[in-house]
Amino acid sequence: MKFSVFTASTPDWTPAQAVRELAAQGWDGVEWRVTDQPAATPPGFWAGNLATWPLTGLEESLPAIAELTRGAGLEFSALGGYAQCRDHENVERLLAATAALGAGRVRVRLPALGEDSYPALFAATRRDLEWVTGRAAGHGVTVLLELHHRSIMASASSAIRLVDGLDPARVGVIHDVGNLVIEGHEDFLAGFQMLGPYLAHVHVKNAAWQPAGVAPDGSTTWSHRWVPMRAGVADLEAYFEALATVGYDGWVTAEDFSTAVPLAERTRGNLAYLRELRDRAASSR
Repeated sequence: MKFSVFTASTPDWTPAQAVRELAAQGWDGVEWRVTDQPAATPPGFWAGNLATWPLTGLEESLPAIAELTRGAGLEFSALGGYAQCRDHENVERLLAATAALGAGRVRVRLPALGEDSYPALFAATRRDLEWVTGRAAGHGVTVLLELHHRSIMASASSAIRLVDGLDPARVGVIHDVGNLVIEGHEDFLAGFQMLGPYLAHVHVKNAAWQPAGVAPDGSTTWSHRWVPMRAGVADLEAYFEALATVGYDGWVTAEDFSTAVPLAERTRGNLAYLRELRDRAASSR
């Protein structure tokens, strides 16, 4: 099992700072965020993120991405792309960039709920994924699809319906335990067993629910917030035990969007905790 950080969660660091910090802390790799984003001051996770490579001009950035990553002694766990699977032009760009970097895998996004009826979105996405999978094979890389709340693929059950029959060497699923707190939670072991060879990557963060207000009828309304890994609803010890049960030994990427602890302390502590969870799960086998 190898550990990396998705740079969506390191907005205060430039790419050079990110690789220097992560390598010094002992991380195995980095998962670069790749997208065009709005400017923001101060930097935020989703806008003005300093550790993001723009999609516009990505080809010109590839030598710098490769030099920074490998120069720090880090591996690519994946590229964290944001292009929708129906955006064939930009998916092609991301696939080509992934191949050129030797990064192996790249995330492609799925439609959000509400853009059309679920059956229509599902059918169109399946057609797009057949095209994407063929192009991934042509580039010798793998496309990753993330379990994500408010998307058409929020659970392992929906994921296996979407990818079943496609080549698992060319399309795989990112199982994201934090997202499942919000929508899509299923028994961890059952979810991993459902996915089988499509379980290609793991994201770890944690979330908690909190009262948000009172509805007109007097009932409590709720909202979620990102919290430190040890503080959330998801039982990460049980999660790693289930990963060990199915023999998962791939990449585990931290994407901690909590802000209670300063960034460098947060990433350092997360690596220690993830190693602890891995080791306890292994010793229980």
